[in-house]
Amino acid sequence: MAMQDTLFTRQLPADQFREQTDPVLQLENINVSFDGFQALTNLSMRIGVGELRCVIGPNGAGKTTLMDVITGKTRPQSGQAVYDQSVDLLRLNSVEVARKGIGRKFQKPTVFEALSVFENLEIAQKTHKGVWATLRARLNSEQRDRIDSVLALLHLSQERHRAAGALSHGQKQFLEIGMLLVQEPHLLLLDEPAAGMTDAETEYTAELFRGLAGQHSLMVVEHDMGFVETIADSVTVLHHGQVLAEGSLAEVQANEQVIDVYLGR
Repeated sequence: MAMQDTLFTRQLPADQFREQTDPVLQLENINVSFDGFQALTNLSMRIGVGELRCVIGPNGAGKTTLMDVITGKTRPQSGQAVYDQSVDLLRLNSVEVARKGIGRKFQKPTVFEALSVFENLEIAQKTHKGVWATLRARLNSEQRDRIDSVLALLHLSQERHRAAGALSHGQKQFLEIGMLLVQEPHLLLLDEPAAGMTDAETEYTAELFRGLAGQHSLMVVEHDMGFVETIADSVTVLHHGQVLAEGSLAEVQANEQVIDVYLGR
């Protein structure tokens, strides 16, 4: 079977993953303050293996700080963050977290604009393995197949030799997602991945994420409720650095507190 045909199917189907209860990530009573401002307060949440979790909430709710804690960028004053049931994330720096299998995409695409699309994926794949000294080394057939499959998956095959800086905004978003996928992460953290995309690109992003769930666990921070509705297994609502509500999208949309502070009437 071709590599690009196996990206979504190398492991159990998504619905079987979503029936499992083992957490890929468990946060307990996380507290973060900056110069007296309480960014996160006793925040606890759990993401299951293969789950697609959406995190929503008003500006200042603590969504970015949450991702900063998970990826080792911010150290909480107290609490626990356990990945894959045994890894204490709070003892790791950002590079170590990434090498454990957690990938993060920021809201604004961050790519090497002077390099080609293929070279961006090549660098992402090699540096993840800790081989800075061998960046000039030739790719082996498995590595090249992996990049080719990701290019096909993200509809970027025809752009492989094009400078990343010449891509459209949506294509850059896809390229950055690809730079994570070539690293084969277990948990993907995605900050407003559909922002600035065309309707067609947004629709394909939703399809992509639904396909990735199961093979990967995904945490998506998003404001577009239409997009959330098309992808979410479950939703966590943050407000003032705390979990205000959690459950299915229907449950969250019916929550009176969520309506008052975020969704509106």
